[in-house]
Amino acid sequence: MPHHLPHARAGQIVGLLGGSFDPPHEGHVHITREAIKRFGLGQVWWLVSPGNPLKAEGPADLDRRMRACRDLLDDSRVIVTDVERHIGTRYTAQTLEGLQKLYPGVRFVWLMGADNLASFHRWDRWRDIMRMVPIGVIARPGDRMSARFSKAARVFRRDRLKSSHSLELARGPAPRWCFVNIPLRRESSTALRASGAWRKGASAE
Repeated sequence: MPHHLPHARAGQIVGLLGGSFDPPHEGHVHITREAIKRFGLGQVWWLVSPGNPLKAEGPADLDRRMRACRDLLDDSRVIVTDVERHIGTRYTAQTLEGLQKLYPGVRFVWLMGADNLASFHRWDRWRDIMRMVPIGVIARPGDRMSARFSKAARVFRRDRLKSSHSLELARGPAPRWCFVNIPLRRESSTALRASGAWRKGASAE
């Protein structure tokens, strides 16, 4: 395995939390730790993306976002990586295909907030993603109802696990997904950018 990529062994359960992390905040840490507990994950990788194809405006510099993530974290179970930059992928389906080739036997679980499930049908090859890996959906403020009645939730309704069975999510083949409610925090990257502190920090570097 190239030195710039995370290490994982066959049989290990690894959660993948993708996003721009522009900026990262304690809400990301909170949902990560809850996901580890609820889905029985050995590790979580924060996949800090070069850019979000669904957003017109690009994020802050990738290296700066990587540093901010690492400064925020104090948990050996969580790995910050820019794997998409190294394997040359832009869309989630491509990234998952690349990771499954690089890490045969590793059981990946894609993690997303309920807000992402609500708009998941707009993602490139979203049905393929559902069939590639189990998906853990984590409820966030204001997104529960729209997520539960989203197109993706309806299309794959028979593949949903009850939240009481969340620890079984990674122990079976996709498609399978599980929606869990967790104690909520209201931090958001959008609000932090709107406050001006993150962009001011960028201009000061």
